Amino acid sequence: MVDIAENTRKINALIESVSRVIVGKDDIIKNVIAALICSGHVLIEDVPGVGKTQLVSALSRSLGGKFNRIQLTPDIMPSDIVGFSVVNQQTYELEYRQGAAMCNFLLADEINRASPKAQSSLLEIMEEGQISLDGKTHILPKPFMVLATQNPVETYGTYHLPEAQMDRFFMKISMGYPTKAQELEIIRRTEGGNPISNIESPVLELSDITGLQNDVRNINIMPNLREYIVELCSVTRTNDMVTLGISPRGSICLNKASAACAMINGRDYVTPDDIKQMARCVLPHRIILSSKGRSRYGTSNAYVEELTNSVPVPM
Repeated sequence: MVDIAENTRKINALIESVSRVIVGKDDIIKNVIAALICSGHVLIEDVPGVGKTQLVSALSRSLGGKFNRIQLTPDIMPSDIVGFSVVNQQTYELEYRQGAAMCNFLLADEINRASPKAQSSLLEIMEEGQISLDGKTHILPKPFMVLATQNPVETYGTYHLPEAQMDRFFMKISMGYPTKAQELEIIRRTEGGNPISNIESPVLELSDITGLQNDVRNINIMPNLREYIVELCSVTRTNDMVTLGISPRGSICLNKASAACAMINGRDYVTPDDIKQMARCVLPHRIILSSKGRSRYGTSNAYVEELTNSVPVPM
């Protein structure tokens, strides 16, 4: 049985801890926590200097477990990420040397600067939670989460993420610029040094995260709400505004994210508002608009907003 009160306490403690570093972005923090609860991976896309890396660092510091950060550049090799095998000079057997991915939380900073070969090395670890190397399989620790950042403005020396890899990300979020009041608070906090130091110790352990991941599977979602999710996704496959519609993986992720949203909001059941809220960060990066769609909506985010407003909500 799901202990809603205890889970709410844990989630609120995590939100409060991350908020000591990230100012005025509670909705973004909740979205990342929803992805964590669903064992999903997050792509954070925004301009430089708005706190993408700080968000990931604050989250990892608030949780027990191993955190690794890799700064991706064009010369990064797949072995830097997944590891490599070397010959033991005494036994003449292959021994595995761990890469950056052997951890609980992996920050892949500026993922679009990595070569396609290095980017593809993330595919198996994100989807399967394991590394296959030289005929052996190395299971990643649980929980495991990839949080990748990318700068959408600069294009020199970058490699566009292919649609197949974009679809591996549970959600894509954007930090956005702070308000004037928020920016003043950010400046005040940084005058005493890096605000990461405000998080002195983890507020949750790995067992707490795995417990939340197990409990979210017991959140109740009515059959007509599942039909609503399928309708939202299937509309994109037959619309002339869209070149690439949402795959079944997208509907599965939206179903999971809605359950996590309900848990974060202190409920053991999903409402249509949970689905609408999570659709804004789970669906847009899975859609490619046609030229007609780009002319009308501009971005896939605007299209999804229109989609959630036009598809009838079940009673």
